[in-house]
Amino acid sequence: MARRSPAAGPKVLAIVLAGGEGKRLMPLTADRAKPAVPFGGIYRLIDLALSNVVNSGYLQVVVLTQYKSHSLDAHVTKTWRMSTLLGNYVTTVPAQQRVDKNWYLGSADAIYQSLNLMHDERPDIVVVVGADHVYRMDFSAMVEQHIESGAGCTVAAIRQPISLANQFGVIEVDDDDPTRIAAFLEKPSDPKGLPDNPEEVLASMGNYVFTASALEEAVTTDHDTDSNHDMGGDIVPYFVGRGEAGVYDFKDNEVPGATERDRGYWRDVGTIESYYDAHMDLISIHPVFNLYNYEWPIYTSHSPYPPAKFVHGSGDRIGEALNSAVSPGVVVSGAHIYASVLSPLVKVHSYASIQGSVLLDGVEVHRHAQIRRAIIDKNVVIPEGCQIGIDHEHDRARGLHVTETGIVVVGKGQVVTR
Repeated sequence: MARRSPAAGPKVLAIVLAGGEGKRLMPLTADRAKPAVPFGGIYRLIDLALSNVVNSGYLQVVVLTQYKSHSLDAHVTKTWRMSTLLGNYVTTVPAQQRVDKNWYLGSADAIYQSLNLMHDERPDIVVVVGADHVYRMDFSAMVEQHIESGAGCTVAAIRQPISLANQFGVIEVDDDDPTRIAAFLEKPSDPKGLPDNPEEVLASMGNYVFTASALEEAVTTDHDTDSNHDMGGDIVPYFVGRGEAGVYDFKDNEVPGATERDRGYWRDVGTIESYYDAHMDLISIHPVFNLYNYEWPIYTSHSPYPPAKFVHGSGDRIGEALNSAVSPGVVVSGAHIYASVLSPLVKVHSYASIQGSVLLDGVEVHRHAQIRRAIIDKNVVIPEGCQIGIDHEHDRARGLHVTETGIVVVGKGQVVTR
């Protein structure tokens, strides 16, 4: 075990909950766990959570996995390699049935079944975060508040209009101390507004800080009770009932390099619509979520791909991409790309047209194809002259997934016919 200087402060272990199935993101999660879903061209969703953790200075990180985790395990193992000489690591830990014959029965049970990790590291503080949200956050400020408050549990919360309260787990604060949680309500229909703004509520972000001993006691108690074994639904109310739950207001979080425009940005990309909208924000002229903040970088693996290439420039055979994000290894050959995200190794042939779409790794679009408002998963081949997103009835007839808002999703490796 790495030794610490007495002046080094509390020892912090970070736990990333990455076992989610992500049913609402189907078919993107048909072959991978939700945190492994690609995002922004070159990233995976888990890269954002891990980047926030390591940028906060916490370099001992375990990632708890379960559902279809091979892609996630491979990405984390190959990408997130720390200095073992200094005792730092990011490691995936699959469900192992260490306690009984059950797999993880919920997020709280995942931690209970992984208490051996805490016993090995003996941390003072445990930071627990989800792996599938888009945001930047300095957790060290939240840890500092947690320690000063003396709470056993601190929940990160973001302000939301009170009209949207029925979509979130809502935190009601103590009237005399707005850093203390008085009640935790799951999707309330008639919540109480905040003392400083009655038109807003605090919604849980799914990020927590715990005193290690308190967390172990809570998940052990939860294991022996009839509950859903959920961090938000069971563990937080446990601390609220004991008067030991605090709340950290995300608006107070200061991230180096953040601007007033992107400060406080947080998005749950748990549905096809929110995932698509997050991508469309990235390619807007002034995106709210700023990928170009080099003071708080988002880390990922960089394969040895060549720069993107645009070829042909005569007549109506012009290779161009406007208002778009284009990744390494992409070749746009005499095709028109507008308001789209092209992931690595995408190839688009002459006279094809792509608008308002997200193409994941290795997609190949042949000549004269037209794609509108679609998400095309990895390694899909779009045949010559094919149309996607133009006639939704035809899309459905070919077995393509079409959302209520008209976003067409082609699953990983799915065979597409004209």
